[in-house]
This record gives sequence, structure tokens and C-alpha cells, in this order.
Amino acid sequence: MKTAVFADSSIHARLMLQYQFGMDCILSSPTVSTKEDLEFEPVEEIINRIKPIKPTKPLTIDQVRINDLKRQDAALKQRLKRERFRQDQKHDLLKQMNDYNKNHTSY
Repeated sequence: MKTAVFADSSIHARLMLQYQFGMDCILSSPTVSTKEDLEFEPVEEIINRIKPIKPTKPLTIDQVRINDLKRQDAALKQRLKRERFRQDQKHDLLKQMNDYNKNHTSY
């Protein structure tokens, strides 16, 4: 992996890379490069393209309570829907079992 380092000398660049990546992780000696030699886009140009993220205002206590109640309401609606489905399934199964028993019982 090629890495660009801005340093006063190649020795200084090697020391910085060894400190960052570890003593035995540098495979070749750093060389001095010009902007034209680089095969990748310099960090400064990438940073200039990045759009800053607009910070959002923190919610007030009242807004937090309302949002929490909305989440609880949605969760309760889901639980109610699942419980109704479970009870419908149980009712259908009991009905099938009763119908089967009525048709297959002999007295």
C-alpha cells in the first residue's frame, strides 16, 4: 500500500511511518515525490470535496418525552398485532381440532 507522508527528510518520514505502523512494517525506504508522481489524489483535495455535516440541535426534554412515547406507541401496536395474530391462529387450530374430533369420533 502506498502512503504519502509529508516530512523534512526521508529519515524523518521513515521514523514517522515506523511509529505509526510498527517497526518492521515498512518494506521499502521512503522516497521524495512530487505531486505529479503521486498515483492517487492528495488528502487536501479529498478534504476540500467533503461537505461538512450540519449539526442538529439537541432535543428538549419535552421533545425527548414525546419521541419516546411515539416509539412506545409503535412498539405496543406491533405487540398488539402479533398477539391478535397468535390468538387467531390458536382459535383456528382449536376449531380444526374440534371439527376433526366431531367427524372422527365413534360412540
